[in-house]
Parts: sequence; structure tokens; C-alpha cells
Amino acid sequence: MPERISSFAPFRHQTFREIWLASVVSNFGGLVQAVGAAWMMTAISSSENMVALVQASQALPIMLFSLIAGALADNFDRRAIMISAQGFMLIVSVFLAVFAWVDLLTPWLLLAFTFLIGCGTALNNPSWQASVGDMVPRPVLPAAVSLNSVGFNITRSVGPAIGGMIVATFGAAAAFAVNAMSYISLIFALSRWKPEAADNRLPRETLGRALSAGFGYVAMSPKLINVLFRSLLFGVSASAILALLPLVARDLVVGGPLTYGLMLGAFGIGAVIGALLNARIRETFSTEIIVRIAFTGFGVSAVTAALSSSTLLTCVVLLIPGACWVLALSLFNTTVQLSTPRWVVGRALSFYQTATFGGIALGSWLWGMLAETYDVSTSLMVASLAMVFGALVGWRFALPSMEALNLDPANTFREPSLRLDLQPRSGPIVLLVDYTIQEENVPAFLTLMSERRRIRIRDGARQWALMRDLENPDIWTETYHTATWADYVRHNQRRTKADQEIWTQIRALHAGPEGPRVHRMLERQAIPPDHDHEDVFHKSALDLH
Repeated sequence: MPERISSFAPFRHQTFREIWLASVVSNFGGLVQAVGAAWMMTAISSSENMVALVQASQALPIMLFSLIAGALADNFDRRAIMISAQGFMLIVSVFLAVFAWVDLLTPWLLLAFTFLIGCGTALNNPSWQASVGDMVPRPVLPAAVSLNSVGFNITRSVGPAIGGMIVATFGAAAAFAVNAMSYISLIFALSRWKPEAADNRLPRETLGRALSAGFGYVAMSPKLINVLFRSLLFGVSASAILALLPLVARDLVVGGPLTYGLMLGAFGIGAVIGALLNARIRETFSTEIIVRIAFTGFGVSAVTAALSSSTLLTCVVLLIPGACWVLALSLFNTTVQLSTPRWVVGRALSFYQTATFGGIALGSWLWGMLAETYDVSTSLMVASLAMVFGALVGWRFALPSMEALNLDPANTFREPSLRLDLQPRSGPIVLLVDYTIQEENVPAFLTLMSERRRIRIRDGARQWALMRDLENPDIWTETYHTATWADYVRHNQRRTKADQEIWTQIRALHAGPEGPRVHRMLERQAIPPDHDHEDVFHKSALDLH
């Protein structure tokens, strides 16, 4: 039985500890700003939909730009990206505070500022979440993800209430100023971190190819597809409570900004409780059961909040969705990270964030429109039906249990010695691998090659095919293409130890005296004899060394 890892084990690593503490301060400022923005919108606009759009304006850029941010996170210095994102949000927050102070904010201008802050968050999040795996060892990663949830929700339990008091006492401009100052500690902590530089001599992927590789990996990973689908449903349905909470505080319980802050605080306390119980709950229940509980908990809470006129009752019931929120999202996040190797983890997380925050943006707009057309209670009741639907979908699209896959690089590939001196851009490259398979082993071989095909395409191969020799039926040839020699090398470097197990089983079925024979071919079309290829040279013709 594997040794149980303490929930606080990540704190033994100094870098994680320092950045975690700084992120708590930054999250506190962000929550104070969120209270100020949401409540200011209720003061400068009478539209319920505009109030709900405050949350949507922060979630929308995460949906729009996370994929690009994920590609950047996997190809550039993640620390530099995070520092740039934090600096950008600091500048926007300063301008927001100034505009609020001189009373120049309009509803659409407020949404524009929150949208820009959301853009900074979109740039920061994939690098931040992917960097957790660079700060702590892989076995400690689930605990680190949970601690990030604990940190955020500790601030959520007190930040909104304090934000409500700041808004009620000093105005929204003061809340925006507090947020601006909160970025400083995190920028300082990140500047102290000196991550180990990756040893990669290949040219950096272009943005288009990086996005294509990320999409290919996710598309050929069924486990990730399930996570993305369920997180999208969760974002759409669960967003109702947070998006409509200012209206619940104002209309259903007839309160003010402090009431709204207390309700957000109750949600945060529930989230802290859920994060602290996270490890024990995962030991007791399967992944799918936890997700169904989270959907159902939100549904029950939405119905109760829709029918309640008591501030105390609403605050108490908000403990439930708070706990369910962190249980579901931390589980989705951990599943993505543990199912993804380091070379593509930023992009995989960006797809997850696009699905989740896209759902939140869509849901916030949808429930806000419903509240404006009918009323807040009706919108919450309809949202609860969507939450129940999200739980029932699990019968058809159940999340798989998390497996301890070894996704460390296999490091078995060595660039072959070639007689042609290829450039990294040389291509296309065609690969043929010959296997000798006895008739009785053909069914097992085809099963393994089906998995091999998925892995090849997932890691960037094109035009994969498996062929059988008609004259010598024991000979099978696997073939695939890569665009360039650099892509071929990169494709092989992406192989993980879990992938290597499939290759080992295939080699065991090979009946030849030596291992499977690999042919590496440079594809060329018929061309006039006076035409020269600038990207390929014959080593015997030129002395390049």
C-alpha cells in the first residue's frame, strides 16, 4: 500500500511555500476587488444582467486566451510570463482605482477594466498551475493543488467580508487600490524563484504548431476529454450562485455590500472545509461519485437560496456549494495534471480552463438574462435543474479514477547517425518500422498497435498507417510522417515511461533475430536537376565540421 502523503507536505519546499504565501495576499486583493466591482455595478446600473456580466467579464478572457497562454507556458519561461501578467494586472488595477476615485466609471467601462484583469489572469493561470509541478515532486502534486485551493479559499472566507466593509466604509475605489497593492508581494516572490532551466537544443515551436500539438494531445486522450466535458457542465451550472449572489443579497434578503461580503465569506469557509477534507474524501469515494456529489450539492443550495429570505439561512447553506466548488475543481485540475506529461501540461491545463471558465462565462450570462426576464429566484431554480443534469450525465460520461501513470520522460531516444546532414527544418520525414509477427500473435499485436497509433498521433505524428506484406504476411510495417526533422526528434523525446511499456510489449511479440527495423526517410518530389535543396547537404560533399 503506498505511503500516505501529508496534506501539508508541499510546505517543506521553500519555493512553493514562499509563492503560496504571496499568492494568498494576491488572492485576498482580487476578492476585495471582485466585491467592489460587483457592488459598484449594482450602484451604477439597474440591470440584473449587467451585474451578472461582472463575473462573466472576468471569466470570458480566460476562455478566449487560455489556449494561447498554455502554448506560451510550455515554450517560454513560465516565471517571466507570470511576472509579466502580474505587472499588467497591477497597472490595470491602478487605473481602475483612479477612475473610480474621480467618479468616471460607467457600467461598460467597469466591465472593460474587469475584462482586462481577466486577460492578465488568463495569461498567468496556465503558467502558474503548470509551475506547481516544477516546485514540488510529482507524488506531492495532488496535495499542492489542494493547498492552492485552501489558500484561495482561506482568503475567500474573510476577503469578501473585509471587502464589503471596505466598500461600505471607504467606497469601491479603496477596494480597487487594495487589489493593486496585493500584486507586489507575488511579483517579489516570483522574482526570487530561480527554476531549473530545461535542456532543450531544439528550436522553439511556433505558436501555431504548439497549439496544434496541444490540441492533438488532448483530442487523443479520452480521459482528458471526459474531464473537459464535465468541467464545462460544472462551470455553466455552478456559476449561477456566484453570478447572482449580489442580487440575492440585494433583493432576496434585502441587504447591502456587507451582507454580500458575508455571503461570499460563507462560501469561502465551506471551500476551506472542503479543501481540508479533500484527501480523506478521495480515499473514501471514487472520482465520479465526488463530482456527482458536487453537482447535487450546488443544486440543493441553489433551491434553498432561491426560497430563503433569511441572511443567516442563506449564509449557512452557502457552506455546501463552497465545499463542492473546491472538491470538483481541484479534482478536475489534479486529474489533468496527473494525466499529462510536463511537455504539454500548460496546454492541457489551458484547455481545462477554457472549458471551465467558458462555462462560467456562458452560465453567468445565461442566468443573468433569466433573472432579468423573470426574477432571481426563478433563475436559481432553473439553474438547479442544470446542476442535477450535470450529476446524471455521469451515468453516461463517467470520470475515470485517477491512475498513477509514470509520465516522466522515457529518455530512451538517441538521435541516429545520418549520412545526410539535415537541418532542423528539413522535411517532411517519413518513418517506417518493420515488425515480424507470427500468426498466433497477430490479435495481440493489433491491439497493442491500436494504442501505439493513439500515442503516435497524440505526440505529433501524421498520416499513421499499419500495412501487411502480401507476399510475406509475417512482415508488418508501421508508417507515419512528421513535418520536419526537429518535429521527429521532438516526437520521440515526448515518449513517457508509461508509453515505453506499450513499446516493450510490442517488441516482445517481434519474432525477428534483431529488433524491429526502422527506416528514416526524407520525402522528396521529382525536381529539375539544377535545383538545390538549401536544407539538406551530403556530408561527403561538404566539410561542415
